[in-house]
Amino acid sequence: MERKTYTGKPAVKRESGRKSSSRETAKAVGRALGKISGRSAGRSDRQSERPTGRPAGRPAGRPVARPVTRPVTRPVTKPASKPAVGSDEVRLNKFIANSGICSRREADTYIQTGLVSVNGKIVTELGTKVNPLKDEIRFNNERIRGEKKVYLVMNKPKDYVTTLSDPHADHTVMELISTDKCPERVVPVGRLDKATTGVLLFTNDGDLNKKLTHPSHQVKKIYHAFLNKNLTREDFNRILEGIELEDGPIAADALSYVEEDKSQVGLEIHSGRNRIVRRIFEHLGYRVKKLDRVCFAGLTKRNIRRGQWRFLTEKEINLLKMGAFE
Repeated sequence: MERKTYTGKPAVKRESGRKSSSRETAKAVGRALGKISGRSAGRSDRQSERPTGRPAGRPAGRPVARPVTRPVTRPVTKPASKPAVGSDEVRLNKFIANSGICSRREADTYIQTGLVSVNGKIVTELGTKVNPLKDEIRFNNERIRGEKKVYLVMNKPKDYVTTLSDPHADHTVMELISTDKCPERVVPVGRLDKATTGVLLFTNDGDLNKKLTHPSHQVKKIYHAFLNKNLTREDFNRILEGIELEDGPIAADALSYVEEDKSQVGLEIHSGRNRIVRRIFEHLGYRVKKLDRVCFAGLTKRNIRRGQWRFLTEKEINLLKMGAFE
């Protein structure tokens, strides 16, 4: 496998050993489609050449065994689905949480204690649904208005804990977000270790947060790792092929050396397991001196100084919501 220079862009896929281009992908898809259509055409031709009627040379008067034909199953066309009644309704605890007052669990407690009213009536039943556009929802006699969704990306510095609050931590990432510029209550998406720096996303959009942190969505992350010694070619290949950790097997999606320094590597991975990058190298006898996440779900820290943050653009938000994480 030839050496590649790490640039912060999506790294080399291990199957090919070099960057895949959209042209090569299109050719591969075209070949696959050609094979599929070729097989379909072959079946049709054979069926059209199948003899019908009485085969030649069969004596007259002898009954002809007719082939068993299966009934043709036609696709059922379903009528266009109508919008569900009350599609604008949401759970009361979710509406309160999205307003930035508290978490959903805390909202359930407030509801049960009678601090929440809907259209002038106290509501204590969990699971109650409301229409934010029509209903008047009050918390402790103050009307709740829906909080606008905000999204921001930070270049996390070292020695900051990724949590909302921690009495045992000297600093948390929430201290870096000015309430003057961002009055909304945002939370970090996923976690970075205290010693790890780089791209960290924040939002008050609970649905997107869940989407980006759920393992099934395979969100791409790229890290720049500084090791205490050169990574050997043997261990380089083992990381790509996969190693067995205490919580299961793991393999990098791509790996490359940074410049000519073999103690620095760029690693692309989709796993969200705890301290996964550090544990990969520790398993092979390396110590990670410094770890920087340079890409998360397509977002980078470009033009963001360490400890600073910015709001996402409308285009970036739309890409995240569509699941275009590459």
